[in-house]
Amino acid sequence: MARHLIDDVEHGWDELGTDLLDGAPVALRRSLTGGDEYPSRQITDVIVISADDSPAERLLITQDGTDELEWAYVLRETGIEVIGLLAYDRGPVVGWDTDPRSRIRTDPGAWNPESPAPVVPPRTAPRLSAASPASAPASRNAARR
Repeated sequence: MARHLIDDVEHGWDELGTDLLDGAPVALRRSLTGGDEYPSRQITDVIVISADDSPAERLLITQDGTDELEWAYVLRETGIEVIGLLAYDRGPVVGWDTDPRSRIRTDPGAWNPESPAPVVPPRTAPRLSAASPASAPASRNAARR
């Protein structure tokens, strides 16, 4: 992931594509993309000019330069550390094996570094429909007996 998102990109990303899912199970790819396939696209129409004509360098964001940011992400060996900068200086790590269909809380205060990441796995059990016998009123179920 670090190679794809950071090391092999010159300036940044215009669009992240389905190539991020290379190697993922086919059913998961289809669930996330609806069967669409498209490549990631790097920003190519950017002209970077430095004030002293030296070669352009990638901007490194450090803890001292996050005043305008709400979130920071640190790629770790075990997953991605998500830091809600409005509340914390560190964050919990979301493991690389986390189902990408999970629901993720967007409140920075929920990302306490001392707690598990606020990630809710997707539902796997089918929902009961309104017409199912289990959701019918008790009197209707009793009449069927």
